[in-house]
Amino acid sequence: MADIEARRFAPIYLLAGDEGYFIDAIADKLSSSILNEAERSFNQITVYGLDSDPGKIVNLCRQMPMMGAYEVIIVKEAQQLSKIENLVHYTSSPQSSTILIICYKNKELGRGLDKRTAFYKSCAKSGVVFESVRPRDYEVDAWLTSYISHAGMSIDPKAMAMLKEHVGMDLSRMAHEVDKLAVSMSANERRITDAHIEQYIGLSKEFNTFELNDAVLKQDVARAMRIADHFGHNQKSYPITLVITVLFGLFQQLFLLNYHMWQSRRRNIPFPSDNELMPAIRVNNMYALRELKANVGRWENRRVFHVIGLLREYDAKSKGINNGGLDNAQLLNELLLKIFTPL
Repeated sequence: MADIEARRFAPIYLLAGDEGYFIDAIADKLSSSILNEAERSFNQITVYGLDSDPGKIVNLCRQMPMMGAYEVIIVKEAQQLSKIENLVHYTSSPQSSTILIICYKNKELGRGLDKRTAFYKSCAKSGVVFESVRPRDYEVDAWLTSYISHAGMSIDPKAMAMLKEHVGMDLSRMAHEVDKLAVSMSANERRITDAHIEQYIGLSKEFNTFELNDAVLKQDVARAMRIADHFGHNQKSYPITLVITVLFGLFQQLFLLNYHMWQSRRRNIPFPSDNELMPAIRVNNMYALRELKANVGRWENRRVFHVIGLLREYDAKSKGINNGGLDNAQLLNELLLKIFTPL
C-alpha cells in the first residue's frame, strides 16, 4: 500500500491466497490509483477468469495505452481461469506500459498455484507476488482494532465480541459493518459500544455468546440459563456447535491461567506480567484478562478438566452420537447444568 501511495508500480501483481479481503483491498487501491478517472475509460480493463482465457489476456496486455502512461488489466476470479500457467507467454517478458493485476482467491499458494511453474517464477521475478493469508482467530482482534482505529474510532471489548459473533471470521463483512457504523454513528460518538452494535447491527446486547461466557465464568446460573433459553429459540443464529466452541475457548483460557498460577506457586517461577500473560493464555484484551483473573478462583483445574470433557461429550451428542433423543436446545440446557454442578 505504501508503494502504491508513492506511485511505485510493478508491471505485474499476483495477489493470491485464501483471504479474499486483502486481495480486494490491494486490487481496489491499484485500480483507483494508477490512472485518473478520465484515463480509466480508455486504459483500464477488467476481465473475469470464467469468461476469459490466457490468450485474450496476453493480447490485452500487449496493447499500447491511449493518451496515458499505463494500460491496466485486472483479472478477477483468476482461480477460474483455465490454464492460467499459459500467461507465462506475457509474464516472462512484460511491457513497461502495462500493469497486470491477477486476483487469485480462495487458494493457498503452493496448492492452487504451483510455485515451481515458470508462470509463478516470472511473476515473482518481474513483479510483486502477495500471499493473502487468512488471519488466525487470535489475530483477528488486533486486525479489527487497527481497522477501527484507522476509521477514527475505538471499540469496547464486549462490542468487539458481539461484532465477531455476528459476522464470524469474515474480514470483508467485518470491514463492511465497521464502515456502516462509522456512517451511522454521530460525529461525537467515536467509541463503539454494545448499544451501538444492538442499534445499528441488530445483535442483542443481553443474549449473545459473550454474555453466556461471562455468566458461566461468574457462575451466574440464572442468567446463563436465560441466555441458553434464548439460544434454544434462535438456533439458526446460535447453533450449539458455535456455543460449545466459545465455551471451550473460555475453559481453555482458565486451564492455561491455572497452569501459570500453579507454576508460580509450586515451581517458584515468576508469575507473568499482564502483557506477557495475554498471549500466553490466548486473551486478546486487558478487560477479558481482568475478568478471568477475578473469577479464576471459582474454577479449580480439576473442575476445568471435567468441563472440557463435558464439552467434548456434548459436541458429539449435538452431532447425533448418544444424545438420548434430546434436541440441541435440551442438550445445551443439560450441558450448562452439568457445568454448574460441583464435583
